[in-house]
Amino acid sequence: MRPLLLATTILFLAAPAAALAQPATAAMAESPADAELAAFFDAYDKASLARSPLGQSYRGIKTDQDKWDDNSDAEDVRRHELGQQALAEMRARFATAPLSPASRLSYRLFEKQMARRDSSFRYRGYDYVFDQMNGAQSRYPAFLINIHRVTSKADAEAYAARLERLGAALDQDIAESETRAKAGVLPPKWVFPFVISDARNTLTGAPFDGSGSDSPLLADFKAKVGKLDLPTAEKDALIARATAALKTSVQPAYERLIAAMTRQEAMAGTVDGVWRFKEGAAFYQANLASYTTTDMTAEQIHKLGLEQVARIHGEMMGIARATGFKGDLKAFLAFMRDNKSFVLPEGEAGKAEYLRRANAFLDELRPKLPQYFANLPKAPVVVKAVEPFREKSAGKAFYQSPAEDGSRPGTVYVNLYSMADMPTIEIEPLIYHEGLPGHHLERANSTELKNVPAFRKFGGFTAYSEGWGLYTEKLAKEMGQYQDPYNDFGRLQLELHRAIRLVVDSGIHAKRWSREQAVQYLLDNSAEPAGGIQKAVERYAVYPGQATAYMVGRLKIFELREKARAALGDKFDIRAFHDVVLKTGAVPLDVLEENVDAWIAATR
Repeated sequence: MRPLLLATTILFLAAPAAALAQPATAAMAESPADAELAAFFDAYDKASLARSPLGQSYRGIKTDQDKWDDNSDAEDVRRHELGQQALAEMRARFATAPLSPASRLSYRLFEKQMARRDSSFRYRGYDYVFDQMNGAQSRYPAFLINIHRVTSKADAEAYAARLERLGAALDQDIAESETRAKAGVLPPKWVFPFVISDARNTLTGAPFDGSGSDSPLLADFKAKVGKLDLPTAEKDALIARATAALKTSVQPAYERLIAAMTRQEAMAGTVDGVWRFKEGAAFYQANLASYTTTDMTAEQIHKLGLEQVARIHGEMMGIARATGFKGDLKAFLAFMRDNKSFVLPEGEAGKAEYLRRANAFLDELRPKLPQYFANLPKAPVVVKAVEPFREKSAGKAFYQSPAEDGSRPGTVYVNLYSMADMPTIEIEPLIYHEGLPGHHLERANSTELKNVPAFRKFGGFTAYSEGWGLYTEKLAKEMGQYQDPYNDFGRLQLELHRAIRLVVDSGIHAKRWSREQAVQYLLDNSAEPAGGIQKAVERYAVYPGQATAYMVGRLKIFELREKARAALGDKFDIRAFHDVVLKTGAVPLDVLEENVDAWIAATR
């Protein structure tokens, strides 16, 4: 899975407690050394962005918006070398410098980040270039549609130029996938039909066929150009250029991709776990360490999952009894899974109703936020359905951060390809997790932090971010939401889903479970619709370790909150606790614990 923002995807590690007690938003330039370190980080950020046109677009920078990133392995090596060189320079210049606590924290985070990159770099060849979750086949169209802004003629010309260059970019990805295939790194056989379907969907419509409607990219380009204040002749010329690029660059490359995926599908096996790779066990353990920022083994992850599944099952039975259900847990799970009253109709009317309800829950919760949060982000959040060209393969729901300059809101995407897989009882927890008070509050807050290096503002950290999202699903209940007990079951259902992930992810990649075993475990232990179960297991197969971070992070945040409540008694303030969690941006769980401990000590 090749990230679009390699140069700015950050994995954070620990920093000294003395530094962590300081607010991350404190002014960095407290001394000449602080100013020099800030300038060093700024220069590193600019150098990294210069190598990533896509990273620039995500940040609202239009310098190279007519280009794509270089995704070759040689460029990956060069980026890695630049990071290690920057680390050596930072140590040489600032190791003994008189830095403020806030600057020393940034120093330590950068140092540990580079160490983590270095330790995982050897496994880069085990990622899949094309898969149903993060594959290049859908990332390129999604990027153009959702990220590439068109507010001027120059922007439209850059979009057309990217279409002209998309063929070469996709060919580079195809070549890398072929190299990995020869080394034995292929996704499971069932992945390939999804990739091929995405590719064919991209080529469906004008100018590729006579279906009567525009293809996703042409429709997007026309819509964006149509909003420009330009003479009709200039708009027509731009559309003609984009149309030609779609025919001469995009279509041939996607046809080459389909051919390559068809060849690789014939070579692929049916085993899902990464244990099948030469260093698969070490690769999986490295992923667990990276995503959870703990030293937990696969066996410990598996055991934790089983414990959490049992706990949540008990809470589910409480709801069963409260609603008057007389049967056992298995019967209640079947009743909830098969109840058609929890499913909206397929088609546009059902999709519109789903989006209406999602927005209504956000509107209901917003006025309560100031009671629980001292600082709220400025960026708005919107809810959208996943685009049709990628909805068959995309995940259930996901969040896209806002642009720093305010040009793009935070966006919650919900996948409404199959309404049967998106039961209404899950709308509340899903929208709280992805929107407010979940990812939007957390990531928009991080984007809006002042006086911290860019690698901290825009970096990602899964256990922190997804742990926060899962934490807020329960927090919303404490805020008075989930008045319908069945919606509260939906909350527990999603929490159970994250507990099951610990069992199934480690089962597939460490215990050598088959996909059928994983599916059966979900069927036996949850009320998740069959289609949703299938999609979830397919996600874990191609994204080893990532799904384990949710529950690990959630448990740590709740543990720290209750630790603070017990220690502070009447002095405990939920708004202050949330400020401590959020004010630093993404940090690993041990750093978060040190932050909370320092706050407890200061408050006492």
